[in-house]
Amino acid sequence: MNDPNDVQPLETTNLGGSFTFLGTSMTVHRLGYGAMQLAGPGVWGPPRDPDAAVAVLREAVAAGVNHIDTSDFYGPHATNQIIRRALHPYPKELVIVTKVGARRGADKSWIPALSRQELIDGVHDNVRNLGLESLDVVNLRVGGVAEPSEGSIAEPLATLVELKHQGFIRNIGLSNVTPTQLAEAQTMMEIVCVQNYYNLAHRNDDAFIDDLAAQGIAYVPFFPLGGFSPLQSSVLDAAAASMRVTSMQVALAWLLQRSPNVLLIPGTSSVAHLRENLAAAAFTLPAETLARLDAIAAHSGQESH
Repeated sequence: MNDPNDVQPLETTNLGGSFTFLGTSMTVHRLGYGAMQLAGPGVWGPPRDPDAAVAVLREAVAAGVNHIDTSDFYGPHATNQIIRRALHPYPKELVIVTKVGARRGADKSWIPALSRQELIDGVHDNVRNLGLESLDVVNLRVGGVAEPSEGSIAEPLATLVELKHQGFIRNIGLSNVTPTQLAEAQTMMEIVCVQNYYNLAHRNDDAFIDDLAAQGIAYVPFFPLGGFSPLQSSVLDAAAASMRVTSMQVALAWLLQRSPNVLLIPGTSSVAHLRENLAAAAFTLPAETLARLDAIAAHSGQESH
């Protein structure tokens, strides 16, 4: 039996092209890496195999990835510590995007952490565990587990603006927000990215993505295969089989073709799976496949919600 990690080196690709964050000189490849899965089971504690986690991060950077998404509440602390061990001192072109707005309970639960002191502590935890003096981008995470909830975000955002003025944050993004909340935030500070739940089967943000593209703001979808019904999954699987690739590769390729401001951060703790994900940037979905996939949200009999 072949070793699943015994794969050929990834052919050089452009990783989906490049994108420059609004108002900055930070240019990243559109296919990046999300570090959440480097923590232990349930995103809790250290990885089962720290050396393997280090290898994944180093392989990602060697393959051209220069956008890593993380948070100090992954672990907590463990994921950022692994990133620091693997990559510090960081390559000049590497952009590390982190987030605050949650903390972990002793029971491994995810707890909102949006008070002024919690946000300050969260930023300082990221700075310390990543070994940085200033964070490239910090996303303010609000809303529910996967869906935004309307309401003012001015109070927590004001804390991040204060930390930016103090030099701990270079740029600010938002996570799990609505267009109304983005508009409110833009009255206080330039926003460089939005990170929301979006994929083939969950397309509530279609108009939002287009509006962000017009403004030059990055859109970073999470859960690329989340929330699919069995019928929707079967359509995706059939498309993948017809192209002799994986369903995840098709889902990632579709997202890359969706809009030029979409940046991807698929995560994995496996070098082989990392290479598989990155290879999704090397092919273009045929027009007939795109047409089938573009209709996938309606295959459950209702729009995704």
